[in-house]
Amino acid sequence: QVQLVESGGGLVEPGGSLRLSCAASGFTFGMSSMSWFRQAPGKDRELLATIPSDGFATEYADSVKGRFTISRDNDKNILNLQMNSLKPEDTAVYYCNTPWITLSWGQGTQVTVSS
Repeated sequence: QVQLVESGGGLVEPGGSLRLSCAASGFTFGMSSMSWFRQAPGKDRELLATIPSDGFATEYADSVKGRFTISRDNDKNILNLQMNSLKPEDTAVYYCNTPWITLSWGQGTQVTVSS
């Protein structure tokens, strides 16, 4: 059974950092491109970053480029998102999935950026 479990969210002040993780199981994680998404209240879900199966050629949305870094550990089936220089507009629930959204969504992890 496919399972995506996001963790690492929390409350952080503007300018702060957080590291999110997504534990994946039930599919061939090491052969799958993976992405991070977020959804803010009242807004559509937004694709933030994508990493191919080999970990190279990452891609980022303009809204997070230069501040967020996606990475993966194929031995542990873990997807990560290092978030630096956080802004209030980064407040959202963060999710992982394939870039084509082929898996059931996990519960997400809430990130709140506020002073």
